[in-house]
Amino acid sequence: MVSVVQCLMSRLLWPLWRRAQEEEQRLREDLMPDGVAQIRQVRTGVVTHLCVDYGLIDHSVFFSPTAVLGGAALAVGDTVQALAVRDGEHGQWRAIRVERDKDSWESSQSESDNQDKLRTLIGTVTSCDQDGGYINQTTYFPRSALCEGFEPMKGDWVTAHYVVCPVEWSSEAKAVSPLRYRRMDGVSVTCVLSKTGVVEDSVFFNLDSLIVPPGFRPTRGDLVNLVVLESSQSLYSWRALCMTPLQRSAQCSEQKEPDADLQALLQEKGGLQVSQQNQSVCLLMGDCSELLIWVQNCGSERQQLQRCVCAGWDSAQQFSVRSVSRCEDGGTEAPPVRMLEEPLDIHPGQKMCVCVCCTAKTLGRSSELLLLHFSSFTIGRRLELSVSSVEEQLLNPSMPYCSPSAPAQLPQPLQVLTVSAPPTPLRLTRRHLPNFLGNYGVPQALRECVEAQKDVLVVQPALAEALSLRTMLPRFSALLWLEELQAEREIREFSLTGAILRRGAVYLHLEVPGLAEGRPSLFIGDKVVLKKPCSGGVVIEYIAYVTEISDEDVSLRVNAEFQSSYLGEPLDVEFSFNRLTMRRCHCALEQSKHFGENILFPSMLQLQAPQWSGEWGPQEEQDEELKDGEQTQTVTGSALTAEMVSVATQTKTDLSVTEKRIPNPGQFFNPDLNAAQKQAVRRILSGESRPTPYVLFGPPGTGKTITLIEAILQVHHRISCSRVLVCTPSNSAADLICMRLHHSGFLHSASLARVNATCRPEESMSEELRQYARAGEDIRHASFHRIVVSTCSSAGMFYQIGLRVGHFTHVFVDEAGQATEPETLIPLSLLSETSGQIVLAGDPKQLGPVVKSRLASVFGLGVSLLERLMGNSLYACGERGFNPLLVTKLLYNYRSHEALLDLPSRLFYAGELCVRAQRAAVDSLCHWNKLPTRGFPLIFHGVRGSEMREGCNPSWFNPAEAVQVMMYCCQLAKRLYNPISAADIGVIAPYRKQVEKIRVLLQRVGLGEVKVGSVEEFQGQEFLIMILSTVRSNESLLNEELQCMLGFLSNPKRFNVAITRAKALLIVIGNPHVLIKEPCFSALLQYSYDNRAFIGCDPPVALQNS
Repeated sequence: MVSVVQCLMSRLLWPLWRRAQEEEQRLREDLMPDGVAQIRQVRTGVVTHLCVDYGLIDHSVFFSPTAVLGGAALAVGDTVQALAVRDGEHGQWRAIRVERDKDSWESSQSESDNQDKLRTLIGTVTSCDQDGGYINQTTYFPRSALCEGFEPMKGDWVTAHYVVCPVEWSSEAKAVSPLRYRRMDGVSVTCVLSKTGVVEDSVFFNLDSLIVPPGFRPTRGDLVNLVVLESSQSLYSWRALCMTPLQRSAQCSEQKEPDADLQALLQEKGGLQVSQQNQSVCLLMGDCSELLIWVQNCGSERQQLQRCVCAGWDSAQQFSVRSVSRCEDGGTEAPPVRMLEEPLDIHPGQKMCVCVCCTAKTLGRSSELLLLHFSSFTIGRRLELSVSSVEEQLLNPSMPYCSPSAPAQLPQPLQVLTVSAPPTPLRLTRRHLPNFLGNYGVPQALRECVEAQKDVLVVQPALAEALSLRTMLPRFSALLWLEELQAEREIREFSLTGAILRRGAVYLHLEVPGLAEGRPSLFIGDKVVLKKPCSGGVVIEYIAYVTEISDEDVSLRVNAEFQSSYLGEPLDVEFSFNRLTMRRCHCALEQSKHFGENILFPSMLQLQAPQWSGEWGPQEEQDEELKDGEQTQTVTGSALTAEMVSVATQTKTDLSVTEKRIPNPGQFFNPDLNAAQKQAVRRILSGESRPTPYVLFGPPGTGKTITLIEAILQVHHRISCSRVLVCTPSNSAADLICMRLHHSGFLHSASLARVNATCRPEESMSEELRQYARAGEDIRHASFHRIVVSTCSSAGMFYQIGLRVGHFTHVFVDEAGQATEPETLIPLSLLSETSGQIVLAGDPKQLGPVVKSRLASVFGLGVSLLERLMGNSLYACGERGFNPLLVTKLLYNYRSHEALLDLPSRLFYAGELCVRAQRAAVDSLCHWNKLPTRGFPLIFHGVRGSEMREGCNPSWFNPAEAVQVMMYCCQLAKRLYNPISAADIGVIAPYRKQVEKIRVLLQRVGLGEVKVGSVEEFQGQEFLIMILSTVRSNESLLNEELQCMLGFLSNPKRFNVAITRAKALLIVIGNPHVLIKEPCFSALLQYSYDNRAFIGCDPPVALQNS
C-alpha cells in the first residue's frame, strides 16, 4: 500500500519537478562565478529511496531516471557519484547527473546479478551492538544502514533492503528502517521500575534507549506525548522512541534515583568508621544469631548516635536491634526491637557496638538496611541473612554439573552391513493406508547451509518474502525443513555409546536415561539404529523399532537371528526423528493450493446464504444476563465441600451420561450458555461467512470447549448433510472433545469416531473412548461417520486413502493457537474451497506451537494460523469491537477470583474479562490465615535461593523454592480445619529437574497426589490452588544475559497460562530481584506490592520506591 501511494505521489509531483529541472538547467547554463556555490559534487553517495519516477541520494539529493548515465537500473543501497544543483526557490538539491560507482562493476556479471539485486526483508532485530546487528539472526546490518534517528533495540520490527553474497553464504542489509511507527499524545505512564516502564499498559520503554528532554525522568502518573515503533517486548508490541512531558504527576518531586540515594547512605561521614558495608550470617530455619556493627570515632569532634532503626526492607522482620553500647561498658540483655532510641555520645577515639539479632524465618537470602541516625547525618549498612533447611540438603546435586559434550565423531567405517527388523505386525488389522504420502526430503543445499551455520536466505530466499498465497508453499516448506534439521540435531545428542541391552521374553530392552523427561522424545514405532563394530572396519547396523515404552525402559523389535545370538555385548545406539507429521504438513501445503484468498488471506467478506435458516426461540437476553449475575453467590461460614470444588467453573461440567430428549430446532442443547456463547453458536450454524474462517476467541475459563460442543451438536442435528471433522493439536484435547460429546447424551454412538495414530496404544485411552477408537481403526470407514475426532496430524491419514476434497463440510480446530499453520492446514485442506466451513477455537494469547528451531521461529513458524488471522484487519478489534460475523470473544470467566483475574485481564484482554465464578469456590480461601491481605487470595513469596544443576542434565532446580512449595502444600493439605484435598493443588515449575525435586519432597510428606508439571501440562486445566516456582535466581547477570537466561520464563503466553489456572488461590515463589527485569513478572510484582501481597525476602529497591 505504501509503495502504491508513493508511486501516485511521484506521478503527481513529477510535472513540478520537471519544470524546476528545466528552470535550473537554464540557470546552470547561465551560471555566473558568484553562483558556483550552488553546485555540489557527491562522490560516495548511497541511493536511499527509489520510486518509479524519482529517487533520493543520502536522503537529501533528488534525481530522476533521465539523470542516470547510460539508463542503468539503480537500486536502494547502490553507491553512486552525482553532480547536483540547489533549487533556488525551495533550497533542495537535485542531481543533474548520476553515475553508478565504478567499484560496483569490478565483479563478474554473474556475481553482480546476485550481489547487486536488492531484496526486501521484514523481520525483527534479534541482536545489536555498537557496530551493527542482525535481523532474524541471519541478515547483518551495519550502523551506516540505519535510517537517520533510528536507534534499534532487540525485538524491533524493521523493513530492510539487503543483498546476498553467494560466495560467503551471507546477506547484508543496505538500508534499515522501522516497519511501523506512530505518535501518541496525552497518554499516562502506568508503571516505572528501575530503568524500564510502561505507558497505558501497552507501550514499553527503556530509559537507556528513550530520548527525553534534559532533566526529565518519567514517573508513574505523568501525562506524556510519545513517538512509538512496532516492537516485540515481551507482552508489549510497541516501544517508545522519544517522550516529552505534558503534565507531571504529583509524586514527581519525590522521585529520586534509588541507587544514588543508597550509595549516599552507605558512605561514611563525620569522621566515623563503621564496619564493612555488607554484614552476613547463615542460619538454619528457626535458628537465631547476632551481628555486631562496630562504630569508631576517628575524627576530632564528638558525635551522638540518636537512634538505630531497620529500614523495613525485610517484610518477615528477621532483623531487630538488641543493644547499643560502648566497648568498655559491655552489652546488656534486652529484647530486640525494630527501632532502638538510646542516644549515645561517641567521643574522639571511642568505639561503640550495635548488636543486631537475626531470626531465620524465611528461606533463601534476605537483606535489610540498618540506619544509624546521628545528629546531622545518617549512615546505613546492609545486613544479609541466608536461611536454609534440612530438607534442602536432600535436594543438593548428586554430582557436580558438567556440560553435556557432543557425541564423539566415530571414524567412518569401511563397510556398513544393515540388518532390518521383520515387518511391523498390524496392531490395527482393519487399518489400510495406501502410501500416497511423498517423502519431501530436506534439500541438500539447505542442510549444508545450516550445518555450516551460514545464512539460510542464500539458499531459501522465499523466507524473506512476505507471506502470501503465492509464497506460502516455498516459505513454509523451508520452515518445516529448518525445524526438521533442528529436531535431527537434538535427537543425535542423545545417542548412546556402549549401551547394553537386556533380553526379555519377546523383545530386547534398552534403558534410556532421561526418557521419562522427554529427553529424547520417543514414540511407539520409532526407528532405532543399533551399531555393532566388527574387525576390519566393518560395522553392522541392526534396525530396531520401538514397541513399548515404560518410564525409561524401551522395548525393541529386532531381527530374530540377532535377538537369539545377542550375548550382552555393548552397542552404539542412534535414535531417529520421526518425519511422519512433517511429511503430512508438506502434503497439506500442496493440497491447499486450491484455496483462494478468502480462506487463508481474506481481505473482504463475502456473505453466503445461511446453512440453516430456521428461527431461534425467544431469548430474553436481559434475563440471561441477570441469571449470570445471580450465579455469583457468597457463602459465609460454610465448609468447602467436594461438590463446590468440582463444579466451581463452567469449564468442568457434570460428566454423567443420561438419555436426553433432543431439543426442537431453534433451541439450545445447553440452555445455560451465556449471551456471547449463544451468539457464537448461531453464527457457526448459520455459516454466512464461509469459507472464510470463523474464530471463537476463548480467554481462560470462559467456556470455549462447552461452546464448541454446542456448535458441533447444532451442526450435526440441524444440517442433515453435514459431516464434521474435529481436530486438536494433542491427543489429550481430542480425547476431551470426544468425552464431552459422549457425555452430552445427544449423540448416537454410531455417529462418532475417534481416529488415533497407529502407534497409540489402546491402554492409554479410557474405557469410554475405546468404542469410538475402534470405530476409527478403519480410516475409510471412519471417514463416513457424521462426526470424526482426531489430532491435526492424524487427519493426514485421510490423504492416504485418497479422500476427495470437500468430503467434510465442517472442520472445527480446537486449541488452534497451539498448532503451527502447516499443521492446521492438514485438516483444512480436506474442505471445499467454496462451501466448506472452518471454525478456529482458541486463544492467541495463550501457549503457541512448540517450535524447536530458533531460525524457524523468528521467520514465523511459531505463529499459528489463528494468531495470524487475528492480526488481519478483518479480524481486528475496532472501536465497536470485533466483527460478529467472523469473531466472537467470550468474556465471562467461570474460573477465578476477581483478584486473580484482574492482572491477566488488563495485560492480555484489554480489561474486558468479567467474573462469573461461583463464590463458594473462589472465596473459599479468602480468609486463610497465611494471606498477607485478607480477602485478596494472591501471594508473591520472594525467595532469593540458589539455582543449581547436576550431572550432565542441563535442567535447573532451586532447592529453597522446592522446600517452600512443600511447606505451602503442607499448610494447606494438612491443616486441622477444612484441609484442602491434595488433588485440588497444582504446582507449576518451568524446569523438569525442579518438577522432579518437588515431587521427591511431596512424596516424603505423603502428598504425592499433588500434580506437579510444566506450564504445557496445565494448559486447559484448572485447580483450586496453584503454586508457581520460577527457579531462576542468578542476580549477577546483565540484562542481555538475563533475557537469555530466563528463556521461556520471559514468554508472555506461558506467563498468561501459568497465572490463570487458579480458582481460589495463587502463590508465586521466585526471586524478585531477577524477575523484576522481565516485563510480565514486573507487572505481577507491582500488582502484588500495591495490594500488600508481597512477602518473603526484601523487595527490589525499585519496587520499594514505586
